[in-house]
Amino acid sequence: MLKFILDFLSVPAVLIGLVSFIGLVAQKKGISDVVKGTVKTIMGVLVLGGGATLVVGALGHFGNMFQYGFGITGVVPHNEAVVGLALEEFGTQTALIMAFGMVANVIIARFTPLKFIFLTGHHTLYMACMIGIILSVGGLDGAALVTVGAVTLGFIMALFPYLAQPFVQKITGSDDVGFGRFGTCGYIVAAYVGKLLGNKDHSTEEINFPQSLTFLRDSSLSISLVMLGLFFVVAIACGPEYVEQNLSGGQNFLVFSIVQAITFAGGVYVILSGVRLILAEIVPAFTGIATTILPNAKPAIDCPIVYPYAPNAVLIGFLSSFVGGVIGMGILLAMNTPVNPLPIILPSVVPHFFCGATAGVFANATGGLRGCIFGSMAHGVFITFLPVLLMPVLGSLGFANTTFSDADFCVVGAILGNIINLIK
Repeated sequence: MLKFILDFLSVPAVLIGLVSFIGLVAQKKGISDVVKGTVKTIMGVLVLGGGATLVVGALGHFGNMFQYGFGITGVVPHNEAVVGLALEEFGTQTALIMAFGMVANVIIARFTPLKFIFLTGHHTLYMACMIGIILSVGGLDGAALVTVGAVTLGFIMALFPYLAQPFVQKITGSDDVGFGRFGTCGYIVAAYVGKLLGNKDHSTEEINFPQSLTFLRDSSLSISLVMLGLFFVVAIACGPEYVEQNLSGGQNFLVFSIVQAITFAGGVYVILSGVRLILAEIVPAFTGIATTILPNAKPAIDCPIVYPYAPNAVLIGFLSSFVGGVIGMGILLAMNTPVNPLPIILPSVVPHFFCGATAGVFANATGGLRGCIFGSMAHGVFITFLPVLLMPVLGSLGFANTTFSDADFCVVGAILGNIINLIK
């Protein structure tokens, strides 16, 4: 039964749909409204997930081509890779921490000023897994491990959306919805760097294209063209033989690059469609929970929730963060010596897209176009160096070839790991 419940709640679409269902029932809506709102909310999350699958697939090919074409090997930060390895050994701890952590989140939202319910189910699972790993290695087990882990998880599920909310209000112009993805420390860094170096009066969304280039105002088209240029660069660096034998199944390497670039842009388009569908249902539904069960609480939803407010910043943020990741990798290569060896963190395209794009939206809200560029670049450097701090904690567990990618995992993991080491 516990496994069924955890499987049920670990599916983001089901979890967010359940919130919509509870909210609509709490408002005493009719059966037709409850069914419609619940199904549309689940549909929106599934649409968003379908778009994310397209994006991740295209970026996976890009990452392989980048590594092969430029001949650099190292550690590729990837949340799913770490969790996939760890769940075999720490599955029970992860499941219990996740289940009771969500309960702790509700209690904290009810009785503290941290009025946010974290609804990004897969990130809840990943954070529960990381906490379970570190506490297990620290010597905790049984009820102590679950209790400490659940309280820690519930607290950060409410804390990080609380820290992000002032910036979310600037982006959305309202206080109806919160932000729920464990990369908040990186987004806040980007926002402050953007504020310091930028000018918020000149937004990314006010870019004046020449008349002959007005077609670039279509974000789907501009994303396609930019990604096409990037794919061509790495495809040429790889050469046709590698692409056609290992990735494209024999398809011409340039044709393959064109298809993957436009697939990426199509995935972004689908993500934005899913976000609009979710927002149209989840905010009114959550009002029922906020007014009856959790007064003034807000749903904290995954990062694409802010994408529609600054589509240009999404693309600029991704590219700038990736450049920052390349710069950070270069610094690590320069600092790496036989006496003081350092893990070389390769710029993983997936976090640089999802997190870098979000950092771009945050930085644009505080510093406009220039802030978006420099803030996102700072974010890219930030998430390149943070995994270096987390690697010692995970390396002893056999995960040395990969690590968590998003900023909050690295921050929480490094702090918790060092606290455990001091106590032992």
